Amino acid sequence: MTPDELHEWLCTDAIAEDLQSIARSMVATEISNLDPSADTVKLLESLDWNRLLLAGSILERSEEREHKAAALRIASAAITLGPEGTIRDAGAVLLEKLGNARAVSLASRRDLVLPELHSRLGIAQRLEAERRELTNSILLDATGKRFPVNRFQLEFWNGATRAQSWLSASAPTASGKTYLVSRWLIDTLLEQENRVAVYIAPTRALVTEVEEHLKQTLNEFPSAAIEVSSLPLRDRFVLSSESGSKVIFVLTQERLHLLANSLSDQMRIDLMVIDEAHKIGDSQRGVVLQDAIERASRENRHMRAVFVSPATKNPGELLEDAPDGISRISIESDTPTVLQNIIHAEQVPRKPREWILSLRSGDELAPLGTLNLASKPAGKRKQIAFIAAAAGSRGGTLVYANGADEAEKIAQLIAQLTEPVKDGNEELADLADLVRKSVHRKYSLAPLVEKGVAFHYGNMPSLVRLEIERLFRQGSIKFLVCTSTLIEGVNLSCRTIVVRNPRKGLGQPMEAHDFWNLAGRAGRWGNEFQGNIICVRPSDPADWPNGVPARAKYPIRRETDAVIGERDDLLEFLDTHDTMPTGDLKIAAKLEQVSAYLLGTFLREGSITTANLAKRHDARMIQDIDQRLARLASAIDLPIDLAIRHPGVSIASLQRLMNWFRQYEGDPEDLVPAPAESVDAFQRFTTVMTLVNDHLFPVFQPPGLIPLHVLIVIDWLKGLSLSTIIRKRIEYHERNNQTYQIGRVIRGTMELIEQTARFRAPKYLSAYMDVLKIHLRESGREDLIDEELDLGTALELGVSTKTIMSLMEFGLSRISAVALYEKIAEDSLDQSGCVSWLNERRDNLEALDLPKVVLREIALKVLGEALEAKDASQDEQDNG
Repeated sequence: MTPDELHEWLCTDAIAEDLQSIARSMVATEISNLDPSADTVKLLESLDWNRLLLAGSILERSEEREHKAAALRIASAAITLGPEGTIRDAGAVLLEKLGNARAVSLASRRDLVLPELHSRLGIAQRLEAERRELTNSILLDATGKRFPVNRFQLEFWNGATRAQSWLSASAPTASGKTYLVSRWLIDTLLEQENRVAVYIAPTRALVTEVEEHLKQTLNEFPSAAIEVSSLPLRDRFVLSSESGSKVIFVLTQERLHLLANSLSDQMRIDLMVIDEAHKIGDSQRGVVLQDAIERASRENRHMRAVFVSPATKNPGELLEDAPDGISRISIESDTPTVLQNIIHAEQVPRKPREWILSLRSGDELAPLGTLNLASKPAGKRKQIAFIAAAAGSRGGTLVYANGADEAEKIAQLIAQLTEPVKDGNEELADLADLVRKSVHRKYSLAPLVEKGVAFHYGNMPSLVRLEIERLFRQGSIKFLVCTSTLIEGVNLSCRTIVVRNPRKGLGQPMEAHDFWNLAGRAGRWGNEFQGNIICVRPSDPADWPNGVPARAKYPIRRETDAVIGERDDLLEFLDTHDTMPTGDLKIAAKLEQVSAYLLGTFLREGSITTANLAKRHDARMIQDIDQRLARLASAIDLPIDLAIRHPGVSIASLQRLMNWFRQYEGDPEDLVPAPAESVDAFQRFTTVMTLVNDHLFPVFQPPGLIPLHVLIVIDWLKGLSLSTIIRKRIEYHERNNQTYQIGRVIRGTMELIEQTARFRAPKYLSAYMDVLKIHLRESGREDLIDEELDLGTALELGVSTKTIMSLMEFGLSRISAVALYEKIAEDSLDQSGCVSWLNERRDNLEALDLPKVVLREIALKVLGEALEAKDASQDEQDNG
């Protein structure tokens, strides 16, 4: 029998029943309000632990995920369910063999394994343990210290330390990717001649999280002269170049382009990390991400790049466009670090308050017991809420909701079934106060968090969202209802996930790889031995049209390649690209940004036939596209630089706008937007956004709501707080005797800020301004050009004054910066001026009458002091 045959025989025959027994027993201990089935209770009595542990030590040597997972389950069960003494020690040794030192530390913290494990081993085993400790650890050059890693992390580190390389690493959620990349980035900057690193995250939510994690990691290196910034500011980059200091920029792909634009393409990046790199296939931002990577690589062809993604089928795909002479390293791991259990929940016939829970094992279901609910759940929303409240009452419970409105309603139901927080909780009260003051006094989140329940979605203010995540990690918030933000890269894990009818995007059933990315959040590595995913009514084909999906990996395919593959649609769009698009605007927007990328490549290279993308497509198709691009290029007289500066906005569309400017017979000043504080700002921005819709791309929809888009953009540019913007919208409804729902107004305002003020407006208004500046120079009206602050950057950050910008340079959230600015009279303070202003009030910051969470952030990030309440640290290795 070969080793592979032995591994397979063990899992499918020899210990198959035992594996199911320990799985059922472990899960039954995790779920609250569960009446275990009779055989579940008796399962452990007949187990031969010595036989199981021997099997586990054999399976540990396999490279197959299923076999590794079986060994991990045996080790975890031995520690948590086995008799005290040698069995638990053996389970800990098996975990060490699996490279899972964090789980051993967890067992020690919970007193499941006695301290000084190695001292109880024989001489041979002790030597072997010392060898494993050295093998499964990494030496930090900067400190000379070693820290333990799993096998994926070790392989990543060895590959990433190779010079002149592009590396693509893929591993399941909860493999410690973010933690390790942060360490590698800092260690490499400290020890080598690199000065500028960029960490690209797909969303602002992840930017904020990564920035905080990097700063926390840098606390371990007190002498390290490395700055971390999430602002795309030219001065930071230039200062690094001139002084020799080092900086890590944590940016979205859009912010990286803003930084490059401010540097006039003199942007030399030494190290680049692209997190959630599979997002290069995203329909909204994939093209912008691809363009950002290529732009940075053109500026420094020796740049080292690291692509990090969750479990993907083809991580090497991301390395195809590496420059010549760069080595390409692909690392793919499927090794589990924590167990995940899929549980089916089905109602007992005629008993709506009783639900049978079954553990899925392959294609089979093993009964766990009956879950008893507090009330009869009428309807799908109550089913998921009541099951979550019953099964996850001990906390650490995430509930997946299809949209922000649904998330709020489910959270409100759960809160009615939870016990009040004992003796109150100061940090929960502080968060509720922050919500009432920074969003709205009637925002439903505030009373929920006071009960240890919250909801979470992407458009929420970053400080509120981060505080929710922190309090959920530390256990003060027991239930958290989330939307698809959870599968967009936010590193938030839990003990239990409850899900029904999972959807993503336009209401389509969630694909298998997204479902498993979501499922991967269950089981906090280093905090739990396993996680549970409770799927509500999988037998319902309306909710689960394909059942609960089997484990699957992300297929990586660039959005540009996907659209090029849709041959007829793209060619037809290019044939009519010199006119305004009509028809389905969502399809047009997708074709517009890919056409922008292709046309920019054509203008820069002279043809796309020699570009990297050509090797991935049929030669005839590339020729057909090239001919159409040549026709479009012949009508363009704008500088090619515009195509580089504005990814996703076609230079052919910019040319169309320029042609209209040249025919305009009115005063050119009428085309210039006014400062947000000006009395004519509304009129000017209305004109500008209408011109964008009419001649660039119909982006501000529907056209009848342009005044609303304008008001949001102006208020955002003024630096108004979210609560003020919401209050103004409510006052508008009341002035016009319009009925409204407070929750809908709040959510709608946050959505408008995110999609209009921070995404569409920066993208298209900054492009508009660049074309207008060329026209003004042609017309001899340079006097109308204002270079003081880039409009795209101002909209991206939501600021228009130097004081707010200076405050945000400290790392303050916009909530805190705006709240503090409302107390400051001067609008042009630099960072030192802000510190001086605060120092004058240092002894009585509470007199500023700001929320305590805001005061803590100001004290910590601006004054460098901790203020009052403790700040719970994140997991040592967050589940990247």
